[in-house]
Amino acid sequence: MSYTESWSGKINRKLLKKLHIIDVAAGREKADLVLKNATYVNVFSGELDTGDIAVAEGLIVGLGSYEGRDEVDMTGKIVCPGFIDAHIHLESSLVSPAEFARAVIPHGTTTVITDPHEITNVMGTDGIDYMLCATEGLPVDTQFMIPSCVPASALDESGANLDYRDIDSFFDHPRVLGLAEMMNFPGVISADSPTVAKIIASQAHHKKIDGHAPGLSGTDLNAYIAAGVYSDHECADIDDAMKKLKLGQFIMIREGTAARNLEALMPLIKSQKYFSRCMFCTDDKHPSDLLEKGHIDYICREAVAMGADPIMTVQVACLHAARYFLLNNRGAIAPGYLADFAIVEDLKDFHVVTVYKRGKRVYHDGIVEDFPLPEIPEHLNKRAHDTFHLPVLSPADFANTRLRGVIGMVPGQIITEDAGYAAGVDVSKDILKMAVVERHKNPRHIGIGYLKGYGLKSGAVATSVAHDSHNIICVGTSDEDMAFACLLYTSPSPRDA
Repeated sequence: MSYTESWSGKINRKLLKKLHIIDVAAGREKADLVLKNATYVNVFSGELDTGDIAVAEGLIVGLGSYEGRDEVDMTGKIVCPGFIDAHIHLESSLVSPAEFARAVIPHGTTTVITDPHEITNVMGTDGIDYMLCATEGLPVDTQFMIPSCVPASALDESGANLDYRDIDSFFDHPRVLGLAEMMNFPGVISADSPTVAKIIASQAHHKKIDGHAPGLSGTDLNAYIAAGVYSDHECADIDDAMKKLKLGQFIMIREGTAARNLEALMPLIKSQKYFSRCMFCTDDKHPSDLLEKGHIDYICREAVAMGADPIMTVQVACLHAARYFLLNNRGAIAPGYLADFAIVEDLKDFHVVTVYKRGKRVYHDGIVEDFPLPEIPEHLNKRAHDTFHLPVLSPADFANTRLRGVIGMVPGQIITEDAGYAAGVDVSKDILKMAVVERHKNPRHIGIGYLKGYGLKSGAVATSVAHDSHNIICVGTSDEDMAFACLLYTSPSPRDA
């Protein structure tokens, strides 16, 4: 027989914790942890303050002079609130959520807001359930925005098609904060009822709606924001960002692996007028990028190197995202806030030496503390490992006999440009063939086009990690090479083919 805690039992349990917090804060009892002689970033005053930081029950309870059962000297270090990534697709890290947590903890990240539309495009609502389970209890708090556009557009063929009824129940989950990037801005602007219904569903639960509208302006932007979209992370230049900021949107300054907008948006961070409407995000962060450069600490380091005020930078890295998402007990070092700390050597290089999560040390001196792995139901694990359904492809499947459009890549951005037309591969002009192969339901649909700016001289590259529907995208110099590159994803396996 399972035990269900009574309401009065819950109140009494929480009362004992609260009384302990008050007694420690008042100096009547020793704290669980005290960071002694701390220099810390006060994100409310915009100053560096000094004093002891007392922790009890996973919360900061006092600043000043305290004694603790565990005392750690912070002399020569600077204590920052734990960093927050305002928008990321964990799947882009190409590792499990637990391994992602292990990778970002050394960089001072203690909270991320994720949009699991990658796995949801493949697995439907099972993908959301999988990610909720896979992130439960991790030492990096993982909050969720529920995918708004699965598939991303009516032109896409994904593994699922979700309407507001499919996602509505997820808004009741305690770690779900709202509706993720509304990529279908044409649907919003044209008042498409199924699209707008998802916004209404989120608002009915008093949740946030994040945006995704590169280059939108004028009455179209007015309509998009009027529908209830509060933020945007797709600003590639300052003009685009300012248009959205002046109409009330919060700007997520993105510096990830595929798209890097920090330098272009630096005027926002440098401005006392605008920086409070900004937060940092990575969107997509590949493992090599995480290991070689870092996470939010890297963005802080780059921003300061480009002339940003260090304390304003820290505010953008933690407080503003917490305020936007109504995570009212994090993002600052003050009584009543979570004891999430990123302890750095200075506010220039932002080299993280120690990290605390809810008052527990989770990283120190190059070592991440062990943590239990979340349990994932077997049916979700099985479903996640059976998502490719297509036959072995031949060179004839990639043949082309007519002019097709050429997509021009823009270095460091995910936006593209019109590069004209081509009827075949021309390596000398950096024109390669590109194919999109449906991999979910085996309809044998293959889209053919051309790509300029990739730089491949021979062979082919194929990937199934591809926003947003995660069909196979293959780029190559010949049909034979493209067919071979896709073998990994087909059935039978390459060993049997």
